[in-house]
Amino acid sequence: MNYLIIILITFISGVVGTGLGGVVGAVMKRDSNKIVSLLLSFAAGIMLAVVCFDLMSEPLHMMEEGTLPSLTPLIIVASVAAGYGIVYLLNFLIDKRTNREVKHIDENHPATADDLDELIHSNHFETHRDAKSNLFIAGLVMMFAIALHNLPEGMVIGASYALEADLGKSLFTGSGFIMAIVIGLHNVPEGMAVSVPLISGGMKKYKAILLTALSGLPTVFGALLGYAVGGINDIMLVISLGFASGAMLYVVFGELLPESILMWRSKLPAFALFVGVLAGFLLVIF
Repeated sequence: MNYLIIILITFISGVVGTGLGGVVGAVMKRDSNKIVSLLLSFAAGIMLAVVCFDLMSEPLHMMEEGTLPSLTPLIIVASVAAGYGIVYLLNFLIDKRTNREVKHIDENHPATADDLDELIHSNHFETHRDAKSNLFIAGLVMMFAIALHNLPEGMVIGASYALEADLGKSLFTGSGFIMAIVIGLHNVPEGMAVSVPLISGGMKKYKAILLTALSGLPTVFGALLGYAVGGINDIMLVISLGFASGAMLYVVFGELLPESILMWRSKLPAFALFVGVLAGFLLVIF
């Protein structure tokens, strides 16, 4: 029964969240940078709170209770480093591929995620209206890249649920459910990054939205993997939680915060992060 509930929740977080981004990308106006910036910062704050106050701290409580060895902190650090490194590598490969799609890009051109227009390639379409094939290919590359990127994000949800199961908590009140909601919000801008170049490249809107939604499907597989690995024994639970924490820390510091600040060069994204951390703390505590 737990697996069915986790599949349903991660389907909503991954597929519906990314698909909603596809819908927004199909109908959005170009002046939405500020709203997306605050949304990303707030989501980053909640993620950071859940990682620090729950995912990385709970194994230490288990160690104090005698269910884990004294080397647990080193296992956590190694697992976090592995999760961060793998997601960093995935994003490095994504940026390397997507920065090739338009010929005018050179070493001085902004990186793909420097602002919302660059992320969704809308400025490319405005400048190069005869380059529809390039935009279409860019959308496909982004779709597969985000699909691959969603796998470790799903593991975050699955590992969190494995912890909840180990502690005997409900599937609808703990960190797993919180992370599913936050990752679903995070998937909205990613869905926009897929649908806009596909539509600009000539694809029908409904097809672009469908493909965008499907790119969130690996979230479900990642969640099942994280839950299964975390349920083997306590050590594997620690490794799964550490890997998930590292993946989320990269998402926070390597993606969400840089993107939000570059979208809106203001102090408000930092304030939204602060509010998100406090909100995440309250969600974890209660």
